[in-house]
Amino acid sequence: MLMRTDPFRELDRMAQQLMGPGTWSKPSVMPMDAYREGDEYVVAFDIPGVTADALDVDVERNMLTVKAERRPTAEADNVKMELSERPLGIFSRQIVLADTLDTERIQADYDAGVLTLRIPIAERAKPRKVSIGAGSGRKKMIPG
Repeated sequence: MLMRTDPFRELDRMAQQLMGPGTWSKPSVMPMDAYREGDEYVVAFDIPGVTADALDVDVERNMLTVKAERRPTAEADNVKMELSERPLGIFSRQIVLADTLDTERIQADYDAGVLTLRIPIAERAKPRKVSIGAGSGRKKMIPG
């Protein structure tokens, strides 16, 4: 038998039960961090307890969509759940990517419940030096 010691955890659990698990038509939001690291834009999603085959990452134009499904672990007939606080169901997050990112070369890695996407900054968006040529003098303007 498990004992509960945190009264706020119980309130969070009840709120989750009232809202229900995420479904394909109404997915729950997954937390994320986004930052720039050198010449890459990095986005990390927290989705513990999700297997790699239950993840789906899509890019259409500049819209990045990440979906995940956390399924129940105990599904045997002789299992009686005593306490269930981990949310189950569908989780999804969509973010609009800037045109300055190279969506053709996104790299995805899933480790320890964190999905990390690395999106390179496009070459056309990187600062570059413009060379200035020396002119051959002043040009005359001929009235037309």
